[in-house]
Amino acid sequence: MNLRRARIGLLFSGESLVQRAVRGSALTILGFGGMQAIRLASNLILTRLLFPETFGLMTLIMVIIQGLNNFSDVGITPAILQSKRGDDQTFLNTAYTMQAIRGVILWLGCCILAVPAARFYDVPELAWFLPVAATTTIIFGLLPTKEETANRHLRMGRLTMVELASSAVTTIITIILAAILGSAWALIIGLVTGALIKVAMVQWLMPGPSNRFQWDRDCAAELISFGKWILPATVVGFVISQGDKAVLARLLSLTDLGIYNIAFFLASFPMMLGIALISRVMIPIYRSTAEDPTPHHMRRVRLMRIGMTGSFMLLLALLATFGEGLVGLMYDDRYTAAGELVTLIALAGIPALIGLSYDQAALAAGDSRNFFWVTLVRATLFLSLFTLGAWQAGIPGALAGQAMAAILAYPMLVRLARRHNVWDPWHDLGFAILGLILAAALLV
Repeated sequence: MNLRRARIGLLFSGESLVQRAVRGSALTILGFGGMQAIRLASNLILTRLLFPETFGLMTLIMVIIQGLNNFSDVGITPAILQSKRGDDQTFLNTAYTMQAIRGVILWLGCCILAVPAARFYDVPELAWFLPVAATTTIIFGLLPTKEETANRHLRMGRLTMVELASSAVTTIITIILAAILGSAWALIIGLVTGALIKVAMVQWLMPGPSNRFQWDRDCAAELISFGKWILPATVVGFVISQGDKAVLARLLSLTDLGIYNIAFFLASFPMMLGIALISRVMIPIYRSTAEDPTPHHMRRVRLMRIGMTGSFMLLLALLATFGEGLVGLMYDDRYTAAGELVTLIALAGIPALIGLSYDQAALAAGDSRNFFWVTLVRATLFLSLFTLGAWQAGIPGALAGQAMAAILAYPMLVRLARRHNVWDPWHDLGFAILGLILAAALLV
């Protein structure tokens, strides 16, 4: 027993790549779980202070901001994570400068789109709300690169504390504003305040030198070279991450869109956790695999991936099974319709979950070009089948289209995974069978 405890202690305190990966994974799960718990508590309180259409309006605002964000993403974070110059302060300062310029451009884009978007979605309030909410793009443009440095070296302890603290303070402020204002302005002001708090905490509480505005030609050339395929990839990636809400905003009322967003918030927890964990942990892991392709190291990576997928699959299964009762327990009668949607959204996410980490192997190898082509195929299939399903059978049809799109995109993912020597067919087959059994048990 003492020997086992010693081994566990060493695993969480050592400095090897695997030990830092395990520790980073645990901290990422802790941080993400804590933030989701804070969001859930906030959600439960705010749904009693505000009306469902308020959440529909905020969903629409965030879709537009995220869309512009994706349309200008040059891949600064993955570039820092994978570059050999990722610890060079000149490189980091150049990335910081590019990020700040991009933030201003994003805000100007939101201002230009405010009136056309208000007319397109027939929501006049957007003309006023969107430019104010979009000031967060300027603020986050000044976010120090200390976050990326912590992720690069899998040292996430302080970062996790900062993220939890900033989220908690922002939530308290937003709840107070909602109680006082009782309108969407509370959420918008809370959003902007939260961005200021996050940037301030990262600057003052995270270790490392502060950034300054600096432009180095060689560093900029490397960032732009890496980002030339990341930019179009994130443009089409927007379709995958926000396309469902963009499509449904044209088909549903703000109230129904708000209810869908409540269901999505609950059901997407495993997928969001998976994306957060994989984006922080797997790029360094896959980078090390290219440097040390020994069978022993590859087996460790494979076991780590099996553990991640199994954990996320279990969470999806629990949400799919108990989602309806969970909504009934936590929300009032205005949100009852979200219960059935939780089950459907959770099940629709299973096909995408199985191949979730493969594209990160491409980024770890600097292969942003093939990363783009895979993302393009996934986005095209998703938008086409989700929209077709929505027009033919409403939200259930849309979610069926989403699952089918992930299945049809799988061969492209396999091609990418084989290119970088990370494909694990037995992993994929085993979890696919488990997913089919779960879907059959709940839907038939």
